[in-house]
Amino acid sequence: MTIGTSLFLIAVGAILKFAVTASVAGVDLQTVGVILMVVGVIGLVIGLLLMMNASRRTPPPPGGAPPAGY
Repeated sequence: MTIGTSLFLIAVGAILKFAVTASVAGVDLQTVGVILMVVGVIGLVIGLLLMMNASRRTPPPPGGAPPAGY
C-alpha cells in the first residue's frame, strides 16, 4: 500500500466518521470510518518504514568491483 493510498483511506474514514449523518440498514458507517482510518494509519506506518529502509541501502560503486590486482 502506498503512502497516497493510506492518506486516501484516512481521509475517507474521517469523512465517514465525522461528516456523514446518513444511516444504512445493517452497516454502521461511523464504525466503517474508524476501521478505514486505522487501516490507513497502519499502511502509512508500514509504507514509511519501507521507504526509510530502502533509503538506507547504499548503491554499489560505479563500475563494479576493482580488478583483483589492486
